[in-house]
Amino acid sequence: MSETKKKPQMKKPDKAPGTDKKVKAANVKRAYKPKVTANNKGKSRAKSAKKAQPPKPPIRVAFLGGLNEVGKNLTVFECEGDMIIVDSGMAFPDGDMLGVDLVIPDYTYLEQNRDKIRGVVITHGHEDHIGGIPYLLAKINVPIYGTPLTIGLIENKLKEHSLSAPPTLIKKSAGDRFSLGCFDIELIHVNHSIPDAVAIAMRTPAGIIVHTGDFKVDYTPIEGKMTDLNRFAALGDEGVLALFAESTNAERPGYTQTEQRVTDSFDKLFSTAYNKRIIIATFASNISRIQQIINCAVKYGRKVAFSGRSMINYMKVAQELGYVEVPDNLIIDIDQLKAYPPEKIVLATTGSQGEPMSALSRMAYSDHRKVSVGAGDFIIISAKPIPGNERTVGNVVDELLKRGCEVVYESMYEVHVSGHACQEELKLIHSLVKPAYFVPIHGEQKMLQKHRSIAMSMGMDSKNIYIGDIGKCVEISESDGIKEADPVPAGKVFVDGLGVGDVGSIVLRDRKHLGQDGLIIIVASLDVYDGHVISGPDIVSRGFVYVRESGDLMDDIKSLSLDILEDCSRRNIHEWGVIKNLIKDDIAKLIVRQTGRSPMILPILMEV
Repeated sequence: MSETKKKPQMKKPDKAPGTDKKVKAANVKRAYKPKVTANNKGKSRAKSAKKAQPPKPPIRVAFLGGLNEVGKNLTVFECEGDMIIVDSGMAFPDGDMLGVDLVIPDYTYLEQNRDKIRGVVITHGHEDHIGGIPYLLAKINVPIYGTPLTIGLIENKLKEHSLSAPPTLIKKSAGDRFSLGCFDIELIHVNHSIPDAVAIAMRTPAGIIVHTGDFKVDYTPIEGKMTDLNRFAALGDEGVLALFAESTNAERPGYTQTEQRVTDSFDKLFSTAYNKRIIIATFASNISRIQQIINCAVKYGRKVAFSGRSMINYMKVAQELGYVEVPDNLIIDIDQLKAYPPEKIVLATTGSQGEPMSALSRMAYSDHRKVSVGAGDFIIISAKPIPGNERTVGNVVDELLKRGCEVVYESMYEVHVSGHACQEELKLIHSLVKPAYFVPIHGEQKMLQKHRSIAMSMGMDSKNIYIGDIGKCVEISESDGIKEADPVPAGKVFVDGLGVGDVGSIVLRDRKHLGQDGLIIIVASLDVYDGHVISGPDIVSRGFVYVRESGDLMDDIKSLSLDILEDCSRRNIHEWGVIKNLIKDDIAKLIVRQTGRSPMILPILMEV
């Protein structure tokens, strides 16, 4: 028998406990390893990059103006330590702000953060967007960016103000992109009632922010192209974090009418007034409307003159920059009006809002030095009254009618169309931009709330919409959504003559008191040693009662004042503040008892 040779067996190495399981697990992993292709290799890299990408920072927005009011627009955007300002406007005073010329935002927050501010971007050249710039530059010297017409109007405005440092004004055109810190700014052409208006797209580390400025969608504009809807749509496709859209006409259904409607109305009215002088009152900044007036004047063989300082200033800048086309020898000076027959004249003037010192108001009240109006005048008010101005406009219309003028205003003919988007245009912008979050701006509370409803009707969740107020601050981010942040210093600053901020609520209260009830002044001279009355008291009344017909009341005030002063002398009271308060209190009681009125009482005491 042959012996079979056995193969030698290899000795297995010693294994640590659990090694078999690890080996099996590794084998399983290798067995199910996916095949690498060019397609899934790219997906894998994208997934890894997505996991590694840090969360985006928030963008912080502070509102210093333009909310729960019309005008005074100023919004501050901040991201990663950089700030930009959008617009710096002013507002006109209301009826309670006696003697105040205009109202500007409180710039305290901007002064506190001056080192963070990279620039101011202006959407267009209306006063409620540029009127505060001279006062802002007096506080902080920052560069101003705007389109050519807007910068031209700002330059003209700054000539009236003496700034300590020369301003930096930088011209940009619609379609331009430029950087301000971490903000990449793009200007987008929009239609408005002034040329060179733009919306703003901000590419930030937090995401894309779109600020519409004031706009409408006019498919047949008088000047330039229609609103650049393609850019809004492209931004929407790119992904917009938040939309800040104006709300001025959010209560109006439908679409804003085209400026061509006004052209047609002007044409009919010019033909109707063929034998009369035509006077047209409009906003000085509505350069497109002025162009329409010039075109009709050319067609009907009339010369054009301008009245009102702001009208002359705006036209000067617009002509120099080529924003209006004016044939040679068409424009005449207002002093030349008498050299032409009335039926050959068109006078474009300010005063469409019934402002007391405007050119049209002075004409209506026979206070204009160069123009007298009467039965041979055909007057067109080509503007809608700003809320609150209806009464003053009505008063001017009444005065013009009393003088025999024929007056046409908005409710009679289509002599004005708005420069702001109505509901359907707002919906169009929302549908194109497709923002994750929405903040309505530029309007009173009812307008902001209506714009909120419009956004919700487009499918936006109410929790993604924020309605702010002056001094409020909001933070927006992809990770944390939209939420209110700590408030910032904000409010109204009154400009009265050369004084900025020196008129406050106490001064306005006194002015209102004086205007409603008048003033009583009590003047007396007191002995410097014992305080007895040497002369007086003398009583002076202004705006309270007619002194000659109120002798008994004046005698009672004088007698009571003397009694109070002598009583203070006997009681050894020499503090003037105490003496004045005693006079005010007792005299006030006497006057209320006898007249039912409460005039301001001003004791003036002198030591002799």
